[in-house]
Amino acid sequence: MRVLIVDDEITSRKILQKSLTPYSTCDFAVNGAEAITSFKKALLSDAPYDLICMDIMMPNIDGQQAVKEIRNLEKEKGVKPKKEVKIIMVTALGDPKNAIEAFYQGRATSYLVKPISVEKLLEEVKKLGLPLKSPG
Repeated sequence: MRVLIVDDEITSRKILQKSLTPYSTCDFAVNGAEAITSFKKALLSDAPYDLICMDIMMPNIDGQQAVKEIRNLEKEKGVKPKKEVKIIMVTALGDPKNAIEAFYQGRATSYLVKPISVEKLLEEVKKLGLPLKSPG
């Protein structure tokens, strides 16, 4: 499984990395602009990400906008809905307005409010149908 972790806080990135590394190869971005660039590069090289863990509040381009751009890139490339990258919004924003925007405007796959436990994250990954086995 190939994962892109997008968060401007190093502590959050490290927690997600530690949780997912036994099951995946993890790449990182510190804002939405970097996430879009990394996603586009992976998509065009036919090595797309299986999962993106995306924070909302970030400098430059926030997570909500980045998800919309990522979905537009998939649409332009002709990616079928069942083959779209799974996106878990991992954020401190637990309000309904942000959750609704993530699901309905950005088409995020899931939404977790920080702080999250390793168990909760892995449970969510399983629900999305992604494999939790060693990448080696």
